[in-house]
Parts: sequence; structure tokens; C-alpha cells
Amino acid sequence: MADDFEFSDQSQFQGSGNVVKDVPAKGLNPGLIVLLVVGGLVLTFLIGNYALYVYAKKNLPSKKKKPVSKKKMKRERLKQGVSAPGE
Repeated sequence: MADDFEFSDQSQFQGSGNVVKDVPAKGLNPGLIVLLVVGGLVLTFLIGNYALYVYAKKNLPSKKKKPVSKKKMKRERLKQGVSAPGE
């Protein structure tokens, strides 16, 4: 049955081809543009943070250590087996 059906005017379809393939791509893909912008911002953020970290390491004074209390020093000496002076 499908073989019996014919188009009377096929000439209008022969020369058109695939319309989608004939159109050349113009510009960049919007998804690619978004990816490049977001990737650039993330990369800029990471590089900026690293630069600030290096700058702070070089220019800020080092942290002062908290003084160890006499009670903790006495406890550490007892753990090591050295008696505290005066006992």
C-alpha cells in the first residue's frame, strides 16, 4: 500500500536539501560563553586569593606563641620522669 502512494509534485522538495545544515554557525555557543565567564571568574578568584596569601605571609609578622603555664610545665616534667625543682 505504501508503494502505491506517490507525490504529484516532488520538484519543490528536491532542491531545498537540509535547511539546518546549510546555515553557517554565527558567533559562539551561549553555553560556551557562560562557561568561559564563570571559569574566568573562578580562576581570577583563586589566583587573587593565592596572591593575597603570599603577600600576607611575607609582610605580616609571625604569630606569637602562647606562653606555657607553670602548671603544664610541671606536669610535662613529671611525665618525663624529671622531678620539679624544690620537691
